[in-house]
Amino acid sequence: MVIVGVVMLLMGPDKLPEVAHKLGSAWRAIKNLQEKVEAEVREAIPDLPSTGDIARIARSPVNLLNQLADRVDAKEAAANQPVVPEGGLAEETPPLLTSTRPPPPPPTRADEQSLPPDPSLN
Repeated sequence: MVIVGVVMLLMGPDKLPEVAHKLGSAWRAIKNLQEKVEAEVREAIPDLPSTGDIARIARSPVNLLNQLADRVDAKEAAANQPVVPEGGLAEETPPLLTSTRPPPPPPTRADEQSLPPDPSLN
């Protein structure tokens, strides 16, 4: 409001409608240019998110990364679904071979000292 008051004092009541008209037409020209550029870009890149989505992405890039990760997870889950042939049961993939024995413990100093020296190291 203060800025509008200062502009009114500087311009005077005579020029204020003329300046407001010029500002309005300039604003319309800028909006039209923006719409034309956006239409051309959307024509070239049809999968581009909406302008509102792009603004949200700019405000919260972490949210975008979370959405992309969710999409990848969904695609992987869909790819891992068993294929059901026509009129038959789904093919089951064999389970991975796993051992029920625990892995051997790492060697200790006592184990290293009990081994005979390797003659090839001399």
